[in-house]
Amino acid sequence: MANAREVKQRIKSVKNISQVTRALQAVSASKVRKAIDQLEDTRPYSVKAWQVLQHIAGQPDRSTLHPMLIKHPSVENVIAIVISGDRGLAGAYNSNVIRAVEDWSKSIQSPVKYITVGKRGRDQLLRRGRDILAEFSNLPAQLSYMDISPVGRLAVDTFLREEVDEVYLIYTQFINRMIHRPVVKKLLPLETGVDERVKTFAESEPLIGGYIFEPDQKSILEEIIPRFTILQVLHAVIESFASEHSARMVAMKNATDNAIALADALQLEYNKARQQAITNEMLDIAGGVEAISG
Repeated sequence: MANAREVKQRIKSVKNISQVTRALQAVSASKVRKAIDQLEDTRPYSVKAWQVLQHIAGQPDRSTLHPMLIKHPSVENVIAIVISGDRGLAGAYNSNVIRAVEDWSKSIQSPVKYITVGKRGRDQLLRRGRDILAEFSNLPAQLSYMDISPVGRLAVDTFLREEVDEVYLIYTQFINRMIHRPVVKKLLPLETGVDERVKTFAESEPLIGGYIFEPDQKSILEEIIPRFTILQVLHAVIESFASEHSARMVAMKNATDNAIALADALQLEYNKARQQAITNEMLDIAGGVEAISG
């Protein structure tokens, strides 16, 4: 058993750690509220934009509407946009994203280049020897379209130059404060399919019929298709931010609770060690008195 002084030092260290984790929990709680507000503000527009893209991709003459709608005959090069965090202490948030990347990459037979958003994802992929095309980090807390435009524009331009055949988006979908789900989404070429956000968004209704384009179809599609595609990247980053702050808040709460429980256990151990020391001193005194009297 450790002596009382050592246990007392451990109690002090654990209490200091609990103060740090409690502070981080409070900061993350504030950030997650702001991130959820921004997510709720952008979700309706993002979902409707994705509906428009899906509707355009489902047109019979899609191959003549825009190059981003054309499926390449063979897939020889692939880009994946991987969104992770810049910092740790967020539980399994970053490791879940990397695990999703690993599972997805096993099903891809072509060479993959990665565009990383976040230092943690970049570092993990570099350790695994992956080809990093570009990396973005230290993004502002309140994101705007201009902040994410370089990320999406790089993927879009690379696809339009036919340097890659497919572009994927790997991020963490925010369900609620306790549930965050890694998602792999095919971004380019645009295809029709089911999006969970569209399914769960109450105001979303299926788009029926065609469009009337003014001033003309070509100029409108050349403007909105790249913009709406980049908007999907923006929304994915906002969802990932909300998931990261939420995961960090939960992780720090668990760490604080564990530190408090450990401090209580150490306090009990300290009391036992102190009681044992007092008992030994009393025995020594009693033994000394008996020896003198004898």
